Amino acid sequence: MLFFYLHIIWFCVWIVLNTGRVGVQPFDPYPYGFLSIIVAMEVIILATFVLISQNALGKEAKRLTDLGLHTGLLTEHKLTRTLQMLRSIRHKIGIINDENCNLSDEDLEMETKPEDVLAEIERLHRRSAEKATKR
Repeated sequence: MLFFYLHIIWFCVWIVLNTGRVGVQPFDPYPYGFLSIIVAMEVIILATFVLISQNALGKEAKRLTDLGLHTGLLTEHKLTRTLQMLRSIRHKIGIINDENCNLSDEDLEMETKPEDVLAEIERLHRRSAEKATKR
């Protein structure tokens, strides 16, 4: 907000000085052409900074998304291994599978391959892009 307040003060001082009422000869009389040029140049510079920061934020968001995907895949891998160990223990001590369970051991223990996940993500992106172009 300091940036905003400084600009308000700057513009007010500029306008007051150029009215000629404070004993200063107006150097940029109304419609304040020189002030307009300065503001236009400032807009260009600020827009550049905004675009640069958005680009950096986009890269950071992509890294965080990738980290989340890798963490999810690692968790999936560990859960699959845990289920395989549990199945092995269950067979060794003679526990029979519960009939109320809708998923089989094979379904639960199926490995999740990162390339399959990435291919599915790519397929969904293409599908949403196609829908967007049809609109």
